[in-house]
Amino acid sequence: MQEVVGSTPISSTPNSRKSPENRAFFILMYTVYILYSFTKDRFYIGHTEDIERRLNEHNVRRNLGAADWLIKYTEQFESRADAMKREKEIKSKKRREYIEKLIRANG
Repeated sequence: MQEVVGSTPISSTPNSRKSPENRAFFILMYTVYILYSFTKDRFYIGHTEDIERRLNEHNVRRNLGAADWLIKYTEQFESRADAMKREKEIKSKKRREYIEKLIRANG
């Protein structure tokens, strides 16, 4: 009969994944964005949890009538309510000059 070699723990190994200091926390952020299409010469304002996914959806689906949308401006918010409030605020200006000024200010 062969001898089995290995460790014999005296006590159980603590599970480091359960300790609070080792937990990874993911904070979901919401992004207000302004897109621009050269084809349409138009801006689009919206909000999302995933800006890259949303940009891809706009371009692949052509749901805004173009496939050349570019991200020109973003702002981050911790809550959807705050993002929606800011989106509504930007849209309420209804002036292209305001949007262009906002984009220029963020270089």
